Amino acid sequence: MSEERQTGRADRPAQGEGSAETEAPPRILDPAEPAASREPLPGLPPEPTSAVAPYGRLRLQRWWGTASPNLRGSAYMMAALLVYAVMVGAIKHVGGVIPLVQILLIRQIVMSLVLLAMSRGGLRPMLRTRRPGLQIVRSLLTLAAMLCGFTAVIQIPLAQATAIGFSQVLFVTIAAVIVLKEVVDARRWAATVIGFVGVLVMLKPSGDGLDTFALLAVAGALLNAGITVSVRMLAATERTDTILIWQGMVMIAALAIPSWLWWVRPDATQWFWLIVLSLFGTAGQWLITRAYQVGEAAALAPLDFSRLLLASFTGFVFFAEIPELSTWIGAGIVVGATLYTIRKNARTLPREPATP
Repeated sequence: MSEERQTGRADRPAQGEGSAETEAPPRILDPAEPAASREPLPGLPPEPTSAVAPYGRLRLQRWWGTASPNLRGSAYMMAALLVYAVMVGAIKHVGGVIPLVQILLIRQIVMSLVLLAMSRGGLRPMLRTRRPGLQIVRSLLTLAAMLCGFTAVIQIPLAQATAIGFSQVLFVTIAAVIVLKEVVDARRWAATVIGFVGVLVMLKPSGDGLDTFALLAVAGALLNAGITVSVRMLAATERTDTILIWQGMVMIAALAIPSWLWWVRPDATQWFWLIVLSLFGTAGQWLITRAYQVGEAAALAPLDFSRLLLASFTGFVFFAEIPELSTWIGAGIVVGATLYTIRKNARTLPREPATP
């Protein structure tokens, strides 16, 4: 299976012009001349230059180029979770006033406009796909998952909705083995199961407190697992922007009429948060799509547990939601499983022998 690899195409430092130089009389330094282009005076040490920053970037590019696919996928995933935390907080903030279908429509319109603005070849290359049917199915799964998951986020405490959503991990791991034929070793299975145990500790599953909105969170988790598998299936032939632009078109078409029927005119503050959640949602969508294109679905799924800490922080600071003790105990288990997964993903995969 082919995958897109980011090689860090930054401009390389210019090569030297040769070691042989003709002697020239020392010149007087011009104070306005950049220090990097000055020649040192005889007998004095060279002046410090700003070459440290390009060197640091070069080292980072080399590290990124040699990192394992799962480690690069982990980096994309963690970045996606950070921007998603901002988006979810904004949705919870405006969701009590603005209908969810309207929020999702505005979000998808902004996302599509950003993709078109950043596209070099225009709309036509982005629409080119070998699997239009799977693109439509994935887009509808995304719409259903957002409606279920964001409704739960708006109606129940943020930490609770996030914790329930972690049941997605089991669905993803099982689907990765059955549908994608990925090999999951015993340690990764253990990390996934231990992480889910932490979720159960937070949920205290006894039947109490599980209402319709909690069940919607579970449904959203199941649908998100289907999205993850479909992205992995599309990874071999489809570009990231192609996947996202198809999602935008399908969701805009599906949300247009409901949004028109239930439209609420936002004020200036609400428009601000709608734009913020749209931009952050676009960045998060791209990052998480790229993560599952680069890394294995079963390897990245446990990293999603770190959303709990972000959700707890957001709920406490902005919505005065105080997590219970069971939430913190379960969070400790979840963080342990997440850190182990990152360490596991950081191990470089064995190189394949070169073909003669």
